Amino acid sequence: MWRGGRREVVPSPNIWYYPEVYERENQAQDVDGEIWRVLTEECDWSGRDVVDVGCGDGFHLPRFAGTARSVLGVEPHEPLVRRARLRMAGFTGVEVRRGSAQRLPVPDGSVDLVHARTAYFFGPGCEPGLGEADRVLRPGGTLAIVDLDASTGPYGGWMRADLPHYDPVAVENFFAAQGFHCRRVTTRWWFGDLTACEAVLKIEFSARVAARAVAEVARTNPDTTTGYTMPVGYRIHVRTKPTGIVLPGQSSSSSSSISPRMP
Repeated sequence: MWRGGRREVVPSPNIWYYPEVYERENQAQDVDGEIWRVLTEECDWSGRDVVDVGCGDGFHLPRFAGTARSVLGVEPHEPLVRRARLRMAGFTGVEVRRGSAQRLPVPDGSVDLVHARTAYFFGPGCEPGLGEADRVLRPGGTLAIVDLDASTGPYGGWMRADLPHYDPVAVENFFAAQGFHCRRVTTRWWFGDLTACEAVLKIEFSARVAARAVAEVARTNPDTTTGYTMPVGYRIHVRTKPTGIVLPGQSSSSSSSISPRMP
């Protein structure tokens, strides 16, 4: 979890401390691939250069690596950097580097897609990261921010119970004012058993809210032979860098040949 302000990196309360449980959470999320479908519609990365900001232990990097020309995962927490590098060992055209959203380790105008999923970009305060994404994007490049939609239940209700001062409308208005358009996506999380579901919910919520969430999941899944599912809403905020912007000392033609890799 990265935020703006004096502290550049704020520890993430889930993946930093419970990476194995978070792996189960990643596996359970969006089992129908709705987020990937919308991302592909908005910013197809085939043959292009991608930066995944706050990549964690690299769970999403293989999906980008399947068709991208190059992929760079950026993550501030060194233990997660090591895990991501192990995950991506053997992949070509993929790097993982330690860095922050406010200081991406890539040159100006060198990438086509900056992707961030539930990392750093949570609304007001993330302006330094937005500016940094603009710096590294080529003209016509895309910044795609995948964020949980706290306005839709049941997951959003659990979020608001733990974060009573979080205003999802204000956050959405913030991104709209920054020039983003929003795609709402309803996904399905699936767990093979309630124990796995409970473990995940316990690293995402307070003990009180997690207990409430587990009870709701159990109640809404009476047929346990098919596992446990729950709908989870997301917002995908997308902004494209205007093609008329040329960074100082560059032309749009020369910038398109720059790889995100650095010596």
